[in-house]
Amino acid sequence: MATTAAVILFVAITLYAIFGGADFGAGLWDLVAGGTRRGERPREVIDHSIAPVWEANHVWLIFVFVLLWTCFPEAYASITLTLFVPLTLAALGIVLRGASFAFRKAVFRTRDKRNFGAAFAVSSVLVPYCLGAVVGGIASGRVPAGGKAGDPWDSWVNPTSVLGGVLAVCVTAYLAAFFLVIDAQRLSDEAMVTYFRRRATAAAVAAGLVSAGGILVLTQDAEYLFDGLTSRALPLVILAAICGLAALLLLTRRARHGARLAAVGAVASVVLAWAAAQWDYLLPTSLTVSAAAAPSGTIAAVLVATGLAVVLIVPAFVLLYVLDQKTLLPDEGMPEPPADGPDPHVTGGSSVRST
Repeated sequence: MATTAAVILFVAITLYAIFGGADFGAGLWDLVAGGTRRGERPREVIDHSIAPVWEANHVWLIFVFVLLWTCFPEAYASITLTLFVPLTLAALGIVLRGASFAFRKAVFRTRDKRNFGAAFAVSSVLVPYCLGAVVGGIASGRVPAGGKAGDPWDSWVNPTSVLGGVLAVCVTAYLAAFFLVIDAQRLSDEAMVTYFRRRATAAAVAAGLVSAGGILVLTQDAEYLFDGLTSRALPLVILAAICGLAALLLLTRRARHGARLAAVGAVASVVLAWAAAQWDYLLPTSLTVSAAAAPSGTIAAVLVATGLAVVLIVPAFVLLYVLDQKTLLPDEGMPEPPADGPDPHVTGGSSVRST
């Protein structure tokens, strides 16, 4: 049962990397969209893309934490005690990002919109970097077993963690750009399709270069992970490369839906390659899955709850994403102010942009 719980854990991490990653990556493109006038239309497409689903995407992260602390409490204690700094920064970034995304729709002054927009965009880069640094600290064996705290700084300020953070930012930008190409196409905005297609290509190249350079880092700083990636996880590494190249090829041939699926496949393969490379350790090379497992009764209860969630909650997620892709969900936001200024009696509401 411990192995089943660990597999579910890594699948949930993969789902968060895909859905949450696309969400964070959209914030990065918001950050580099340019000034108010030049970046207006790209930001409108970004808002239209993530507004209906941005809150739902983080459910996967909550599930990961609940599953980890319930089924593998020793690993959870070690990770949180050692990596509390990047985890705290990530938590603060998620809260700041969500609040800023909501509030920038509720203000009318350009200065306030810029301030909230900047907080949203910067947090969108900070969070994936910190989470990638956490993965790097775990994968390089800097988190001790036994529910003990390791070095609070070296555990995430090290070559492998920097590689993980930078790669996470590149991958989220890469994934988001492919999603935004489809969303711009749904809006019949060919200019924005071209705009995000170019950024998808640039992000793919950046992610590929970082991954290639990362090989040298892993050979020196995370030998166990490197050995795993070049042996038992090698098929997934090759699959990630194939999917990445296929995504670019399909994008140039205007097979955009196929390109998005290939991009998702590339990201999923990367995450699963990390899992396979360090298997069967949760904390390389000190804590295995079986050694970290909670009592069998606890794991059995969690697996039953997970099964119920699959039956009751996953269909709701599928419906949400289908309605979003069919542009049947209203956007979040405030009504536009009248020409002579905002109505002091207006305190809330929603508006639906024409698509």
